[in-house]
Amino acid sequence: MSSEVKITVVIPTYNRADFLSKTIESVLNQTTKPDEVIVVDDGSTDNTKQILKNYDIKYIYQANQGVSVARNTGIQYATNDWICFLDSDDIWEQSKLTKQIDFHKNNSDILISYTDELWIYNNKIIKQTSKQQKEANPTFLNSIDLCKIGASTVMVHKTIFDNIGLFDSKLTACEDYDMWLRILRKYKIGYLDEKLVQKIAGHHGQLSFETIGIDYYRIKALQKHINSQYKNQVQHQINLKKKILLKGAIKHNNQFFIDFCQQ
Repeated sequence: MSSEVKITVVIPTYNRADFLSKTIESVLNQTTKPDEVIVVDDGSTDNTKQILKNYDIKYIYQANQGVSVARNTGIQYATNDWICFLDSDDIWEQSKLTKQIDFHKNNSDILISYTDELWIYNNKIIKQTSKQQKEANPTFLNSIDLCKIGASTVMVHKTIFDNIGLFDSKLTACEDYDMWLRILRKYKIGYLDEKLVQKIAGHHGQLSFETIGIDYYRIKALQKHINSQYKNQVQHQINLKKKILLKGAIKHNNQFFIDFCQQ
């Protein structure tokens, strides 16, 4: 990696005006400054645009199409080879970019990395369960159970998207889980065992908390790999997640999910 590595930060946002300033300031106050910050406003109806006038960033407004399309827009407009994602309610530690750049300089064969993160729910630190602990050496198989890679922690070279494709706009949720699985089929993902991101939760508008039938989207992501070398393990995971989804669907009388599980 060149010592003059240039980074674009992509921040998708939708009605997060109350959080956006802290998020952007955590980027602009990095010990290593990014070369470009792109905020993709996915059809916000609050005062997001007015808040962003105070910052030296690239602002892109689009009709509401979901976080996948917003991230894809950011990728397509990025003028640099390396991209970091940041959700508009999360916060970077000040040395995040510096440490991740140093990691890639020392591991030039690795084109994507992620870090540990601190979980904060309603202003309280939440301890991750053993099942949620990050993988020091993430692989496809140890990542199919659930998503352990936080989008806000990722630094990735654009060539990966040229080979893998962009985020799946058909997935309302679990689009990051889907992306990391697709990448892990072909690439090694590096890990920095430091909590360099604060993942903020407990407020309105979070997909992982508010999306109904979240396992439906995990199953849709897994189905892409049913004909891979991991067919048996993938089918096992699909069966497990279908049982969970069906149980919830019956409880809430959701006929769409019931029919899906019984196909």
